[in-house]
Amino acid sequence: MKLLIVEDDKAFAATLVRRLTKHGFECQEMHQADETLHACHLFRPEYLILDMKLATENGLLLIKPIRSLLPNIRIVLLTGFASIATAVEAMQMGADDYLAKPVDTQMLLKALKGKDTDGDNVILSTDIENKPMSPERLEWEHINQVLSSNNGNVSETARQLGMHRRTLQRKLQRKPVVS
Repeated sequence: MKLLIVEDDKAFAATLVRRLTKHGFECQEMHQADETLHACHLFRPEYLILDMKLATENGLLLIKPIRSLLPNIRIVLLTGFASIATAVEAMQMGADDYLAKPVDTQMLLKALKGKDTDGDNVILSTDIENKPMSPERLEWEHINQVLSSNNGNVSETARQLGMHRRTLQRKLQRKPVVS
């Protein structure tokens, strides 16, 4: 089971390699977006763990080219900045699963193998329960949608939302409220 880990945090990538090697994966790690397609061509992985933020690059932009090169690869997107908007975007681009950091080994294995412990297909780990979102979560989702539509431009997003740039930056640094 060949696994390519694309993660710019070298210490975290090494931790993932150690954890997943123990579970039978043959791991290779990459730390830059521009090397990833070449590594996929040479290594021919069956599984891919892809960080959404790769230094100044957006990992989402790698999903379609990787999927074109390796149509049967299982792609799991990892992010420290989870939101419904990016989860939907990742799935539309071809990711198989989407997980928020930090992630435990069992959740990662389930996402990689595409099955839960009973052998049934995994429902997206970002599926939302049938309870309404908190106002804080709704605000966070809205901010991220506006930020995404502005291609990550914080100043323009702050202007459109009618708030000071520093206030927006503080709100973006907070982890989203789950419910």
